[in-house]
Amino acid sequence: MDALDRVVKPKTKRAKRFLEKREPKLSENIKNAMLIKGGNANATVTQVLKDVYALKKPYGVLYKKKNITRPFEDQTSLEFFSKKSDCSLFMFGSHNKKRPNNLVIGRMYDYHVLDMIELGIEKFVSLKDIKNSKCPEGTKPMLIFAGDDFDVTEDYRRLKSLLIDFFRGPTVANIRLAGLEYVLHFTALKGKVYFRSYKLLLKKSGCRTPRIELEEMGPSLDLVLRRTHLASDDLYKLSMKMPKALKPKKKKNMSQDTFGTTYGRIHMQKQDLSKLQTRKMKGLKKRPAERLTDDQEKKSKRIKNN
Repeated sequence: MDALDRVVKPKTKRAKRFLEKREPKLSENIKNAMLIKGGNANATVTQVLKDVYALKKPYGVLYKKKNITRPFEDQTSLEFFSKKSDCSLFMFGSHNKKRPNNLVIGRMYDYHVLDMIELGIEKFVSLKDIKNSKCPEGTKPMLIFAGDDFDVTEDYRRLKSLLIDFFRGPTVANIRLAGLEYVLHFTALKGKVYFRSYKLLLKKSGCRTPRIELEEMGPSLDLVLRRTHLASDDLYKLSMKMPKALKPKKKKNMSQDTFGTTYGRIHMQKQDLSKLQTRKMKGLKKRPAERLTDDQEKKSKRIKNN
């Protein structure tokens, strides 16, 4: 049995609070990411990990020491680090002759690798190379995906899901306009993925809605897809399963259309509209001839019933 797998009984109140934070919850904590440097990582890969860590703060852990491991061959070390640092996302950087400037981005399920995708860095511009103001730490980004490949190919579809998981940040109930400070833009075109980061500038427009300008903030990466390790459909479906307590209770006789409009169905007894009281108007009064015919019809109905 692994040292991290055994049952640990807390001896202090601080240890008890620490273990309670890691217990399974209905609403899980914000996903943390660990950024790991391989045994032969060069300066480019190291700087990429530092820049991604700057975007992920404070929901990230940067390992500064080199770790000799190969994620596609042996995943035990990644699973060990995931359990140790309580991270469900990871980015691993390495460099060699066969696969230069290599990045592996992936996610965990129950401290085991769910899926991971290998990307090659073809062009890189660092945060410090672009001289302008940056966004404060912990800012939630807006994510934009462009390109048909993200909706057509299974590998790109899973990559899109992985990138959303990696960069989405905390879940918020309300959004204010001043809080929209930067954009992460991903473009899939001709077998490559272009990653750009922009700062959002709100300018005066002469009306209530401000004029928006985008200023490149960095980092900037041109990536190419390499190897993939995707979870099976059954395991992927299991990882997406929602607890029963969080599922919304179905309300009877209520439905919604595609636009979110709520419709309700009311069940009523059959009504006799002939006895319905309407507004009294001279134009709606019955003429004497009509009254005689109505009286004759009522008499004939009584005779038949008798």
